Amino acid sequence: MIVARSPGTFPGGRTDSISSMSARRVVALLALLGVFLTACERSSDDPDAAPSAPVRPAWQPVTLPPPPGPPGRLLVRDAVACADHWYVVGGVGDAAGETRPAAWTSPDGATWTSVPMRPKSYYGQRHVLYSVACRNGQVALLGAKRGGAHANPRTSSWRQLPDGSLTEVTAPFELFGGPRAVNVARLVAGTPGWLITGNRTGGAASWVSADSTRFTIVEGAPELASDGRGETWGFDAVDRDGRWLMVGGLLLTGRTDRDPLAWTSADGVTWQRVPVPATTEYDELQRVVLVDGVPVAVGLRGRAFGTWRADGDGGAWRTTAGFGTARTDGIPGVRGLTVAGSRLYAATVDGGGHALWVSADGGGSWRSVDPPVAMPGGAERAVALAGSRERLLLVVDDAAAGQVFLAPDSAS
Repeated sequence: MIVARSPGTFPGGRTDSISSMSARRVVALLALLGVFLTACERSSDDPDAAPSAPVRPAWQPVTLPPPPGPPGRLLVRDAVACADHWYVVGGVGDAAGETRPAAWTSPDGATWTSVPMRPKSYYGQRHVLYSVACRNGQVALLGAKRGGAHANPRTSSWRQLPDGSLTEVTAPFELFGGPRAVNVARLVAGTPGWLITGNRTGGAASWVSADSTRFTIVEGAPELASDGRGETWGFDAVDRDGRWLMVGGLLLTGRTDRDPLAWTSADGVTWQRVPVPATTEYDELQRVVLVDGVPVAVGLRGRAFGTWRADGDGGAWRTTAGFGTARTDGIPGVRGLTVAGSRLYAATVDGGGHALWVSADGGGSWRSVDPPVAMPGGAERAVALAGSRERLLLVVDDAAAGQVFLAPDSAS
């Protein structure tokens, strides 16, 4: 569905199969779209406040070497800071539309090498890697390629071998696909192991693994899945003190707009709902990170963007700053959220394209960030962020070239 998009917007990031969804979801979509199209353009911040000057990081372009194999355009989709290394993942595409998986690593952000890829399946050989996470110095990934009679994503996870190469983890088709598939959104890592967030026709779902060698699906789980109260949708998750915290939204029965919702779990199998305050507008949480150990989520607030922060032990949430300008064109979404140094950075998209934002107070207020290049929106275009203690990594794919930039964390 149009408004229920995972942050993984590119190959494998969503299924968006209307035929697999209930008629009630389609009706809700049409009603919601009508609300969106009649919304007036406005700012989510104080309309009388003077805008702050944009932050201008000292962006430096970095060069990714062509991976072994036939030449083609580099596709970049996601990035992560992993122990003392950086990773960028994506693929290589040729003029005929054929793709193959690719990943790059760097010890310093300046010098990059291609990571050997070991696909095992027909579709794995054609994957574009779209989500990467790190745990104990090891990375794991998600990749997908559309195919088959309905052109649905054929998704697999990937794991890192002792020699540093990445290998596809083959899985039964219905683990990630099948008649109940909707999307496989993001892979995250933490103390409990590895967790994949996503959705099935029955609502929010999770996939869990202790070591990334094999994932088990959790669908139809009480509290996590849709029920008589409404339809759930899961976007992202983070490990907080050894417990998973997932964020998303809830379309209450009889309503046409979502409210934000969060869940906690010790094992990724048994979940408890955590209420999140909603406004009178369409709200949902799309990305979440820890800022000084406190969960901060960013998502849609009407046609612009909002911030929510968990207080205390994470059992209570409060709304904080809204940011961005509401638009009547395009579908807004949060494409990236990371912490670099002491600051929180977000990447968003709307009818005007992608934009970057920075918060120096844990999401309490936001300033725009000047990007190093134009960042248009639309199909096959991507923006992703990764942060370390001192630097910010930006991945931009404008459907013509994949580019990577590095900058020191700076508030100037």
